[in-house]
Amino acid sequence: MQYVFTPSPMVSVPITGSDAEFPVHRIYCVGRNYVEHAQEMGHSGREPPFFFMKPADAVLVAAPGSPTALPYPSLTHNLHHEIELVVAIGKGGQNIPVAQAAEHIFGYAVGLDMTRRDLQNDMKSQGRPWCIGKGFDHSAPIGPITPKAAAGDIDHASISLQVNGTVKQHSTLEQLIWNVAETIAQLSNAWVLQPGDLIYTGTPAGVGAVVQGDTLVGRISGLVSMELKVV
Repeated sequence: MQYVFTPSPMVSVPITGSDAEFPVHRIYCVGRNYVEHAQEMGHSGREPPFFFMKPADAVLVAAPGSPTALPYPSLTHNLHHEIELVVAIGKGGQNIPVAQAAEHIFGYAVGLDMTRRDLQNDMKSQGRPWCIGKGFDHSAPIGPITPKAAAGDIDHASISLQVNGTVKQHSTLEQLIWNVAETIAQLSNAWVLQPGDLIYTGTPAGVGAVVQGDTLVGRISGLVSMELKVV
């Protein structure tokens, strides 16, 4: 097959304990999936889950060993961190029952849903789509994916984010309003999930702004941590 220009390379994420890479198909994100974060954003209760998307090439792989550079994006003066568990889908499906959702999981990773909050809020106030606040370049940092069997008891894992050594976000994954299995089931009612899909499952309370020079360290117990430096 001939193309009019050279296609972009496949976006992929490394897998712990393997030389293989996880090819990324789509990135789905769950909004307001912790009660305290929903409250800090002006909402409360177990509302039906809602989803938004980021382009696959918004992925920024944070390799372990040294901080990965996170470029400060254009147009914003209020870039927010949102630490999240990322679920990597290894088996596709539609209308997946909650009881069978785990069968579709390949593994898990630490991720950040970076947000141009000022642009998002401006679009919200005008009743316009807020893709510009969520789907920009490098807006989906992610650490290496740990296969499901090696991740331990992920449903009760702790999740945290430090900025310059100070804890800004901390919770446990059992505090998710919609747990991983429920999220997969709900998402598969709206889209046909495919191998390679990544699901950013929501962030706990404590989101806030970062600036150039800040160092971010994201951790979920049982998974490889992630370290970024805003440049």
